[in-house]
Amino acid sequence: MRKYFITGLLILVPLGITFWVLHAIITTMDQSLLLLPEQWRPEVVFGTKVPGLGALLTVLIVFVTGLLTRNFIGNYVVRIWEGLLNRIPIVNSIYSSVKQVSDTLFSSSGNAFRKAVLIEYPRRDCWTIGFLTGVPGGDVVNHLQGDFVSVYVPTTPNPTSGFFLMVPKADAIELDMSVDAALKYIVSMGVVAPEHLPTDKK
Repeated sequence: MRKYFITGLLILVPLGITFWVLHAIITTMDQSLLLLPEQWRPEVVFGTKVPGLGALLTVLIVFVTGLLTRNFIGNYVVRIWEGLLNRIPIVNSIYSSVKQVSDTLFSSSGNAFRKAVLIEYPRRDCWTIGFLTGVPGGDVVNHLQGDFVSVYVPTTPNPTSGFFLMVPKADAIELDMSVDAALKYIVSMGVVAPEHLPTDKK
């Protein structure tokens, strides 16, 4: 009896969590329907809510925004808009910080979160997986001796929180492992191990 119950849990729990996460994402994206005039909303047009329609609208808005800003006129409008935001005291600091982070994370030419590394943390002879986010900057560089790299160490099982570390480049061992595989390894608390890649030792 206990064996069958555990087998059922192993099948239903991941499935339930997956549907719960998808439902939360779609519900959040459906809020974009509030941008439409009231007479154009699904509950008025169709007489009922249509789950997922807002998600499609969100994807469409993102795609059209990217399409329009790729040309000269779109770039000009974006520069004017950013210039306006930069003149608003509190909005300026929030927008510029978020934009720098998003540019770093989503830029195809950036290196942030594109390498998984192995570092000693939180003490010697205790290892964990982190992700390269760049190199230290600002006045920090003046106080560090040698080459350092910036590393984000996510917590388990919630990788959205973690620790920002600056470690010597020589102490960050680059792993032959994709970011997705490393994240699965971290979120699963080491249960879902990546494929073992044997190395030749001399």
